[in-house]
Amino acid sequence: MTTYDVIVVGAGASGLNCARLLSREGLSVVVYEARERLGGRIHTHQPADGGPPLELGAQVVHGDRNPVHELLGPGRTSAVPRRVTARIVEGGADRPMGSLSSGRRAPWQLEAMLWRSPGVTGLSVGSRLRACGSTGAEAVAALEWFRQNWAADPEQLSAAGVAEAHRGDDVGEGEFAVEGGFARLPERLAEGLDGRLRLGEPVRELAYEPGRVTVRTDAGTSAARALVLTVPPAVPVPGLPAWKLAAAADLPAGDGCCAVITLDRPASDTVIVFDVDGRTGFTRCTAGRPEVLVVAKAGAAATLRAAGADRTALSALLATALPWTSGAAVLDVAVADWGQDPYAAGAFTAPRAGLEDAARRWAEPVDDTLFFAGEATVAGERLPWVQGALASGERAAEQVLKALR
Repeated sequence: MTTYDVIVVGAGASGLNCARLLSREGLSVVVYEARERLGGRIHTHQPADGGPPLELGAQVVHGDRNPVHELLGPGRTSAVPRRVTARIVEGGADRPMGSLSSGRRAPWQLEAMLWRSPGVTGLSVGSRLRACGSTGAEAVAALEWFRQNWAADPEQLSAAGVAEAHRGDDVGEGEFAVEGGFARLPERLAEGLDGRLRLGEPVRELAYEPGRVTVRTDAGTSAARALVLTVPPAVPVPGLPAWKLAAAADLPAGDGCCAVITLDRPASDTVIVFDVDGRTGFTRCTAGRPEVLVVAKAGAAATLRAAGADRTALSALLATALPWTSGAAVLDVAVADWGQDPYAAGAFTAPRAGLEDAARRWAEPVDDTLFFAGEATVAGERLPWVQGALASGERAAEQVLKALR
């Protein structure tokens, strides 16, 4: 049996950031990751011809003050170009994005209203929108907007949690791409952890008592003074106390599925499409490139998943969102099906109405021995993006250091 100061379970952004900070303080750390790669739900697809990378997980760096910029170093991020044609699919018709604010309030305007006045705790986003007088086509578009941005049913999504997450996310303005792909971030976080990363080793058993924890993987057993668990709460972990399992049950991850579809012709324009009808989520293509990126959550994820195995159905699905693809042959499909991934169990975790304290309960340490990180621990406190995961890893590292010292 090998003994460490700290065992970290999960090599996503939160786990790697936590391990990096603890290692800097001189603690012996080992990181167990079930997948054969780093990054968790950061997953970059590199086209076979060496074209620009496409993101099947985390999409962009949000904000000019996001800690990702500093972690990657100067010149490693660039502003996402704004020269893009924005469109929607509504009622089966292809329309300009501006249609969403023609004679009605656009979904992003309604979301901004919610930030300013979320209503009482326990109120759902759906209920709050109705209280704001949102009906008809306006309501349909807004509800789908929340499904795609929060991977959650608006009738269960907490209005107060959404508002608090926006207020707690102080990362500035703008959106940025990572040069070479978002996968550069976990690679950077893992620098200096050589020999302490155990990829392809899922934890099979976990046992603890105050001040000591043991885990078993297929490669053997390890012990430590503390363990940091960063896997999503929807992923079963043996050995947790009943009250932790209850918190996990209140934090299901929303469905999500992403795909890069390579066609036999390039796009003539750079386009992003929001499917109000709920079939394809957000679809993107870039002028001169043959790939189409589909990022689908909630019901759209199930539609994409079903079409993914049938290229004829996939072509038909694309043609509705991007008419230029009609008749194009599908050459290749790369899929990241987060809803069916046993180590993700969904896209990410959103705060649920009436269960706003679930993230706090999930984040609470156990006997100063088990600690918790990951975007689910900050649900309803920060936005469920990479900066939230990084912050949770830093918080867990601080808790571990305080407990051990």
